[in-house]
Amino acid sequence: MAKEFTFRGFREEELKQMSLKEFSTLLPSRERRSLLRGFTTDEEKLLKNLVAGEKNLKTHSRDLIIIPSMIGKNIGVHTGKEFLQLQITAEMLGHRLGEFALTRRMVKHSAPGVGATKSSAALSVR
Repeated sequence: MAKEFTFRGFREEELKQMSLKEFSTLLPSRERRSLLRGFTTDEEKLLKNLVAGEKNLKTHSRDLIIIPSMIGKNIGVHTGKEFLQLQITAEMLGHRLGEFALTRRMVKHSAPGVGATKSSAALSVR
């Protein structure tokens, strides 16, 4: 039998029934202050569309804190080049969207190009 997930001692169903102010008391200070300050207009629009059940939502709001009403939804988060689809799970609560959509990739180089070394500079370009 799998262990049931709890966030600071509360089950997922209990978290979904909490108000935003009650949920914010469970978060660290930086996230709590950000939530209590309120959402921006873009964040409010995204949350409204999430509640409405729209599909293929995309956002540039990487600093949006994941709240219980977002659990189970799919959101495309911008990485600077493309939108990375995220499935929001209960373990992501209290974190920011940008933490799960990495913006940097590991560089993988192939063979050196013409002129990269002294010996390749002597070769013809044809």
